[in-house]
Amino acid sequence: MSKKILVVGGVAGGAGTAARARRLDEDAEIIMFERGPHVSFSNCALPYHLSGVVRDCDDLVLMCPSKFAEQYNIDARVNNEVKRINRYEKTVEVKNLETEETYTEDYDKLVLSPGANPIKPQSIKGVNNDNVFTIRNVVDIDKLNKYVENNNVENVAVIGAGYIGVEIAENFIHSDKNVALVEAMDQVLQPFDFDMAQIIQKELHDNGVNVVLSDPLTEVHDNHVVLKSGKKIEAEAVILAIGVSPETKLAEDAGLKIGETGGIEVNHNYVTSDPDIYAVGDVIEVYSKIARSKTRLPLAGPAQRQARSAANHIYNIPTKNNGVIGTSVIRAFDYNAAATGLNEKQLKNAGISYDFVYIIPTDKVGLMPDANPLHFKLLYEVPTGKILGAQAVGKGNVDKRIDVMATSILMDATVEDLTESELAYAPLFSTPRNAVNQSTLVATNLINNRYNQVPVTKVRGLVEKDAFIVDVREKDEYEAGHLINSVNIPLSELRERTDEIPKDRPVYLHCRSGQRSYNACLALQGRDFDNVINISGSYLGICFYEYFLDQTTDRKKIVTEYNFE
Repeated sequence: MSKKILVVGGVAGGAGTAARARRLDEDAEIIMFERGPHVSFSNCALPYHLSGVVRDCDDLVLMCPSKFAEQYNIDARVNNEVKRINRYEKTVEVKNLETEETYTEDYDKLVLSPGANPIKPQSIKGVNNDNVFTIRNVVDIDKLNKYVENNNVENVAVIGAGYIGVEIAENFIHSDKNVALVEAMDQVLQPFDFDMAQIIQKELHDNGVNVVLSDPLTEVHDNHVVLKSGKKIEAEAVILAIGVSPETKLAEDAGLKIGETGGIEVNHNYVTSDPDIYAVGDVIEVYSKIARSKTRLPLAGPAQRQARSAANHIYNIPTKNNGVIGTSVIRAFDYNAAATGLNEKQLKNAGISYDFVYIIPTDKVGLMPDANPLHFKLLYEVPTGKILGAQAVGKGNVDKRIDVMATSILMDATVEDLTESELAYAPLFSTPRNAVNQSTLVATNLINNRYNQVPVTKVRGLVEKDAFIVDVREKDEYEAGHLINSVNIPLSELRERTDEIPKDRPVYLHCRSGQRSYNACLALQGRDFDNVINISGSYLGICFYEYFLDQTTDRKKIVTEYNFE
């Protein structure tokens, strides 16, 4: 007897489940309900319609109902909203939003993939004004774009500096709008650590985005917004990108169990508390492989994998649930940023003992004309060396380095496991020993107490306390910009000038990227200096860390000149 499978919601989770079920069972009756006009679209590409990268909003639509019928024999019903689940009769009540007709469909298996709603706090005065928008689907982005064009909007306020917020801000800049990016927290892009986020904040700032941090939105007016500090920002259009909440009402009304994080609780196979109802995508609660706790992860990649697993289980095909690690990537103007695993804040909250490496190699051989610095941060467990997370920011292919680290986390690899990893190399693509190899070698040295380090986040405090800091770059590099109280002893002169370095107090060393200062540390340790400490990230990292803060706050500079090359 063939199965009847109903799917609530389309896009990655719902459409993926329906398509996989069809591949497994040619005879099944599969019906997919979507309350909007589009059942399959590229939600990750929505912001790029604002700048014309995606010229026509219809291009965002990937599959229409007729194609689902022709190619997959799936009945995709748009503008049809599932209003109620009758679990004990195994039926759903559906409303056709075009005809207002209400009807009933029975099912053998039901899959919920309604997604998540953009958060729209009613505590914000004016949040329901006509010039306030949220972005979830093609209709939303089309409505925003037309409003901006029809009303000659010149000033835009984007509220929330997560991935969507940053992408919307960038695309509005490319459309020659004045853009303010307002974030209640103290940094953009929360998956990244504070030190790494400064690089992206600088890039946004340098490209004309007015980045406002630690100042929540309180009021929206016709031509401006008001922040908690009382600051007013001109804005004829306001986009809320402050997060999403899982759309669980249908599940709650049906008596399905909701998890501790607010998403639908599912088991290993994405089965809800009802054995005939599955749930996938942004609406569910998932398990963090590293933190060993429940979380939510509204990303398209995990949703597609969940969809396949759910469909497999309907047909008794074994599935493997590894939990999630949270791998993502974004572009902000000329910089790319990718992350996987947990960051420092998350590791602290999870109570996991960790340390990290921050290195800045080039993304390809330095002789190549388009070689650029690659900021790479590796977080690992102490004392095991197990890889817990990684972040990469630069102008090159940061994603491929992070993909290696994501795969390593999945395999429970340690830093020692990756020191000898054989990765693709040619001068145009990488360096012979690329960021993955270098970072794990550094981590291995730290685990084995070969030397000590201090992060760039501590350098301002060291300068203010007049710590003894040695800059081992060459004289011309030092003269182009340096820490205001540092002493220049180039690595090439170090062995002849050790009498200038004290042994009775801590000595901090840095160069441009950390490599020469590491060699200087070991050279001095070989001459009985037991008080030397390398500055992780070195001068380049210090410049990126300090620059945005210096431009947006009133504080004393600790460098004579910034140098980002």
